[in-house]
Amino acid sequence: MSQTAALFLDAYRDLNARKMFWIVLIISTLVAASFALVGLTPTGFSILAYDFPSPLFNRRLISPAAFYKLIFLNLGIDWWLTVFATCLALISTASLFPDFLAGGAVDLYLSKPISRLRLFLTKYVCGLLFVALQIACFCLASFLVIGLRGNAWEPGLFLAIPIVVLFYSYLYCLCVLIGVATRSTVAAILLTLLFWVGVFAVHTTEVALLMFKLDEERTLASLDHKVAAAQAALHQASATAPSTRQATLQSRLQEAQEKRADFHFKFDRPHRLFYLVKSVLPKTSETVLLLQRQLIRRADLPQESSPRSDRGNHMAAALQDELRRRGWPWIVGTSVAFECVVLTIAAMIFCWRDY
Repeated sequence: MSQTAALFLDAYRDLNARKMFWIVLIISTLVAASFALVGLTPTGFSILAYDFPSPLFNRRLISPAAFYKLIFLNLGIDWWLTVFATCLALISTASLFPDFLAGGAVDLYLSKPISRLRLFLTKYVCGLLFVALQIACFCLASFLVIGLRGNAWEPGLFLAIPIVVLFYSYLYCLCVLIGVATRSTVAAILLTLLFWVGVFAVHTTEVALLMFKLDEERTLASLDHKVAAAQAALHQASATAPSTRQATLQSRLQEAQEKRADFHFKFDRPHRLFYLVKSVLPKTSETVLLLQRQLIRRADLPQESSPRSDRGNHMAAALQDELRRRGWPWIVGTSVAFECVVLTIAAMIFCWRDY
C-alpha cells in the first residue's frame, strides 16, 4: 500500500506541475459560478445588470429553483461537462503515459520491486481521479449556486461525478492505449477525439434509423387496421347491402390488401447493422442520457417539450420509450466491456515492451 500511495503522490506532483490541469480546474469552477450571474425577473431573465424579456423564462412561469436546475442540466451537463470539459480533461491528462514512457522516468520505476501491471493501473486510476476532482469542483459550485440563488439544495447533483467519470473513462482508455503504443500526446488526443466523433456519428445514425423503423411499423399497423376494417365492413354488408355497395367494399378491401402486400421494411436491416456496431462501442450519448434521466427524477425537473404535430408527438414518444428500454446493464455493461478490452491491450503493450 505504501508503494501505491507513493505512486499516487508522484502522479499528483506530476499533474500539479502542469498548468493545464489547474487551468481546467479553475475554469470548471468559474463556469458553474457564472450561473449565479443569471437571474429571473417578472418579465424575463437578467444577466448581470441587463434584463432580457422572455415569454418562456420568467418568475411567473418558472420558479428560481427549477430555472437553475435546468441551467445545470442543459448547459452544465449537455455542453460543459460532456463536451468542453471532456476535451480539456483529455488535453490535461493525455500526456501522463507518453511523457512517463518517453522521459525515461519509467526506468526508475522498473528498477524498483513494483509490478508493471500495478504501475500501469495506478497511473490510469490517477488520471481518472483528477478528472473526478474537476467534476466535483463543478458540481459543488453548482450545488451552492442552486442552493443560494434558487433556495433548493439538491445533493442528487453529485450523482454527476461517478457517471461523468464513467463517461470519460470510455474515451480515456483509448487515449491511454494510443499514448502507450505511440508515445505521442498529440496522436493520443487527436485519435481519441476522432474516435469520439465516430461513436457520436454511429449513435446519431442508429437513432435516426430507429425512428424510421418505428415509423414503418406504425404504417404497417395502420395498413393492417385498414384491411381488418374493410373485411369487417364487407362481412356486414354481404347479407343486406345491395350488390353495388358490396362491389365497392370488395374493391376497397382489395386495394388495402394490395397496399399491405406491397409494403416492405426498408430500414429494419440497416438499423440492425448499426445497432450491432453500436453494441460493441462505448455508449457515450446513452450514458449522458442516463445521467439526465436520473437527475430529472431525483431533482424533480420538468421534461423539455416543444410543439409538434400529433404524428411528431407519437413518433417522439415511441422513440423515447424504445430508448428507455435500453437500461443501464446494456448501456454501462457493454461500454465497460469495451473499456476492459482496450485497457487489457494497453496493459499488455506496457508490460511486455522493452524499455
